Amino acid sequence: MLEGMDDLSGKVALVTGASRGIGRAIAVALARAGCHVVVNYRSQRSEAEATAQEVERAGRRAIVVQADVSRRTDVDAMVAHAGPVEILVNNAGIARVQRVEEITEDDWNELIAVNLTSCFLVTQAVLAGMRARQWGRIINVTSVAAQAGSIVGPHYAASKGGMLGLTRGYARVLAKEGITVNAISPALIATDMVTANPNARPDLIPVGRFGTVEETADVAVMLAHNGYITGQTINVNGGMYMS
Repeated sequence: MLEGMDDLSGKVALVTGASRGIGRAIAVALARAGCHVVVNYRSQRSEAEATAQEVERAGRRAIVVQADVSRRTDVDAMVAHAGPVEILVNNAGIARVQRVEEITEDDWNELIAVNLTSCFLVTQAVLAGMRARQWGRIINVTSVAAQAGSIVGPHYAASKGGMLGLTRGYARVLAKEGITVNAISPALIATDMVTANPNARPDLIPVGRFGTVEETADVAVMLAHNGYITGQTINVNGGMYMS
């Protein structure tokens, strides 16, 4: 372990939306770094169990917990079942490709609830324990849509943009309590969500290819180890947005 990097062995990580894609990759990467993992899913239990099996193959414990993280009652039950959570990855999210004129108030409310309100609810639910232990890592998986507009729609961009404000707000409040809060902003990672979107093409990315889920997961592990990075957005986007 490098000097200044915290040992993650035996720490408990909760990854929301961990049944597939980026969430699964982060859950497995954290397990390989030494974490036990709470695998959250909303509807795809068999895929969540597959994630848990990969965590266990890495030699760590896995708990599979069903919860709709946009609902407070589900979140409270999930966190009670999970026990003390030391690393939180807010990854759960949905995207619905729509033209501006197609977006209804219901569409707006659903994306804000699932992508942004969930981030607030789960963070609030685990925060007291982190503050009591004076150690915690909160990692919010947002999107380049928050920074450069969206090929999904403005409702998606707004929900992901809100996560950046939430990240900085928590980071400033918690900086002296041993808790870091950061965001990862991927662009066009080769997941089901991206490959199903006809507007997502590798030629939109300066490096000329989609990113991999493992390239995103590597950054999550780095942020979990590092106690000096907080309030930051780490861009994993092949140069699509440069800051």
